[in-house]
Amino acid sequence: MNTLWLVNGQPTGVDPADRGLAFGDGLFETMAVDDGEIRWLGLHLDRLEHGCRRLAIPAPPRASLERELRAHCPRDGRAVAKLILTRGSSPRGYAPPDPATPTRVLGILPWPEYPAAHYRDGIAVRVCELRLGESAALAGLKHLCRLEQVLAQLELDGRPVDQGLLLDTSGHVVGGTSSNLFAVFGGELVTPVLSRCGIKGVMRRAVLEAAEALGIRTAERDLTLAQLLRADELFMTNALIGVWPVALLDAQRFAVGSVAKRLMAHLGYGHGA
Repeated sequence: MNTLWLVNGQPTGVDPADRGLAFGDGLFETMAVDDGEIRWLGLHLDRLEHGCRRLAIPAPPRASLERELRAHCPRDGRAVAKLILTRGSSPRGYAPPDPATPTRVLGILPWPEYPAAHYRDGIAVRVCELRLGESAALAGLKHLCRLEQVLAQLELDGRPVDQGLLLDTSGHVVGGTSSNLFAVFGGELVTPVLSRCGIKGVMRRAVLEAAEALGIRTAERDLTLAQLLRADELFMTNALIGVWPVALLDAQRFAVGSVAKRLMAHLGYGHGA
């Protein structure tokens, strides 16, 4: 398929004075498209609106975003839809314009094929040396300032791993380089608290809701790396990959467990899904 990029609905470029380019002043959503249907669209738009409220960026009408997405997503096969929303353009300096005129960027991109073995056998993960800075003002948001993830990904280049594991500066587990993390301890499903840093992923929310529907106990709490290594099973999630069990974390091996298998089946992932 051909890649499509639109700025405010038009095939034009971004203003060099746009605050998203200058400061990372904005938010984004990356969505899975399957035969014209955008998976978890409601959850993505919920998170975008929440982020707009937190950053005081005027949110576009939800209905107009849905129309634009549906109008440009391919009707057959898989694709990735990326929606970027910035505060818009402004004169030089940090002070936001009043009123702001947000910039909306939509990308329709080819689907990245994932190996079936990642779902069946699990993935290899390496603990990154980089530590995420803590900021309650930005914690949980999928904002455009992602240089920490870029540096973490550089650590993984040339290594036989599929994700990096990130800790914060206090030593707490946060999640993967592009994913959220879940651990199972004695039948309880635990995911890290994200009140200091990290992204509250759409698939993280979907997994927590699915676990509740399946009668699986859940908790959000701080986890150290030492605690993580004592887990019965681990898996990572995002809106494109779905659920990937972790088979290897540095030198520690884990079995693909029953909780991950139940959730994959319930959410419709697995065997390259």
